[in-house]
Amino acid sequence: MSLPTLREATRVWARIGLLSFGGPAGQIALMHRELVEDRRWIGEARFLHALSYCMLLPGPEAQQLATYIGWLLHGRRGGLIAGGLFILPGVLVMLGLSTLYTLYHQAPLTGALFHGLKAAVLAVVMDAVLRLGRRALRGWPSLAVAGLAFLALAVAHLPFPLVVLAAAGIGMAARRSFAPAAAKADGDALLDRQLEAAVPPHARPSRGRALATLALWLPLWLGPLAALRLITGADSVWTHLALFFSGMALVTFGGAYAVLAYVAQAAVTGYGWLTPGEMIDGLGLAETTPGPLVLVLQHVGFLAAAHAPGTLPPLLAGFLGAMLTSWVTFAPCFLWIFLGGPYVERVRTNTTITAALAAITAAVVGVILNLAVWFGWHVLFSGSRPLSLGPFSLPLPTGLDIPAALLALMAFIALRHTRLGLLPTLAACAAAGVLLAWLPTPP
Repeated sequence: MSLPTLREATRVWARIGLLSFGGPAGQIALMHRELVEDRRWIGEARFLHALSYCMLLPGPEAQQLATYIGWLLHGRRGGLIAGGLFILPGVLVMLGLSTLYTLYHQAPLTGALFHGLKAAVLAVVMDAVLRLGRRALRGWPSLAVAGLAFLALAVAHLPFPLVVLAAAGIGMAARRSFAPAAAKADGDALLDRQLEAAVPPHARPSRGRALATLALWLPLWLGPLAALRLITGADSVWTHLALFFSGMALVTFGGAYAVLAYVAQAAVTGYGWLTPGEMIDGLGLAETTPGPLVLVLQHVGFLAAAHAPGTLPPLLAGFLGAMLTSWVTFAPCFLWIFLGGPYVERVRTNTTITAALAAITAAVVGVILNLAVWFGWHVLFSGSRPLSLGPFSLPLPTGLDIPAALLALMAFIALRHTRLGLLPTLAACAAAGVLLAWLPTPP
């Protein structure tokens, strides 16, 4: 069998983009199912190697993983199509939801749909933890790294970059425990077979190609920032949006959750772009749309511009603010992949580096488990109360949402033990959310 054509791959990337609910955990699991398990386009080891590299980058790791695999398959055109289609559905849906939010602030039917959809997304995330954990955690060293990463994030609240660096250090120090699994190739996968036979030109390191990539993508990314500063002035909302979110593109290690606290503080308190309630609502909208969770930044850009439209109509200003924010957030993601991809492919045979990346992959399982716990807490419970344990105080969840818990359980069973599929499961849970909203509340 030969590699898929660009047209065939485009259809698959469009499907992944439309179904990429559940944050990075669900999105990575979806790509794994579609590309590794079902179609055998890429092998397990190469998929995890690429994922480890993307986890080291600032920005949404799932979108960058799609871009990386698309680039491996069909060069830069493939990377642009894969990465673009991964975010396009979410960008459009988020734009529509931000518009509705600005106009109405309340949408009972939409809220009911999202209530059911969130329960299904929780099931997708838990399924992702089990699927990736079964494949990435091989032996007690990787289990230990995953457990330590979870505790470091969930209990100690350590910064995500520090957790990644610590995992890499463990992998290098215990190279023999991590390198064998990382270096193993999958001869049955189409992409692995081609790359083992002959590396295509776009996947070979080249100084000239690297310089050409920088010469193209740096102006594409930062050019709008300079133009807006010249046209609208240094103190305009457009310049502030471009500057702020371009900076965010450099420090958003660990995805949206790792940077949300800083964004919320700056957007609400520093710039006064939106209220705390609007920020939280934006996260809720982003959690229920396909695409990366950092689409919440697009919502922030929409409201910031809509609240200070200048001479423009508020909705038009919001649209432009949302598009500007998305551009400066996602454009650098393509730069990181096209610039670093050839070098990452070369080091697959370096046991020290592959061991470090394998340890990072194990830590990723702990990261995803932490996201699953965070997501489950907010989907299934309405509050918390402190539990004192000597000098320590731990929060305990309160107010279990029984309908949401039952929907999540049924969705999990459907995903794990039936052939219903992801899209029908999401649709069924969304419909159940609407039905539950229409049922009379018991006295």
